[in-house]
Amino acid sequence: MRWLAVALAVQTVAVPPLTAQAPYRVTWWDAASVGVAGVLSFIPRAAGLPHGAPPCAPCDPASLPGIDHAALHTFSGSAATASSVLLVGVVGLSGVASLDGATPAQVRGHAVVFANSLGWTFAATEWLKALAHRSRPVLYTAAASAAGSDRDNRRSFPSGHASLAFAAATSYLVMAQRERLPHRTRNAVLLFAGAAGTAALRVAAGKHFPTDVAGGALVGGGLGWLAARVHPTAP
Repeated sequence: MRWLAVALAVQTVAVPPLTAQAPYRVTWWDAASVGVAGVLSFIPRAAGLPHGAPPCAPCDPASLPGIDHAALHTFSGSAATASSVLLVGVVGLSGVASLDGATPAQVRGHAVVFANSLGWTFAATEWLKALAHRSRPVLYTAAASAAGSDRDNRRSFPSGHASLAFAAATSYLVMAQRERLPHRTRNAVLLFAGAAGTAALRVAAGKHFPTDVAGGALVGGGLGWLAARVHPTAP
């Protein structure tokens, strides 16, 4: 955690002050973009993807990368609940922190950036789950026979909790750096710590492998960065 705080502090100092940064532009295209993302997110589940039976039930743990074996030794319902609570906290804190020191125009801009970031991250995650068709850790255990009929147990990669948490944290960091929001380093450290905790709890819950949450972090971090960087600004 200490290296993360130092890295964020260095990045904050290295960016020159932006005293007249224009706020993000808010248009009807933002509503259309979020709407399209929502529709795309809905399609995989509505279509019952992925189709077919799991490739194995139970699957052979020897076929997994060594790092993923950690997910086969702990299946905690309380960790699953805690991961969802922490995800809500990360997304909520990202939004609240983006209000600190922001003008009304900036607040509106932050809202549309967050909406696009989370909407497209969710859509990308849902399609990757359907295409990857990866079995969850439970299908590598003795409970696989009973769990194999649940389609959701074939949607392990990437972790949606991790992708959304890292999308929110990354979008906040880019916006806070761009507009020099107060307490941005402290807030970013808290948000990324929360995102990492969300990912770790998904593994502890037996819902995902470490490579699933790593993939989710990359998807969410990448799309969160992109949404905040490419969104047009007001003239």
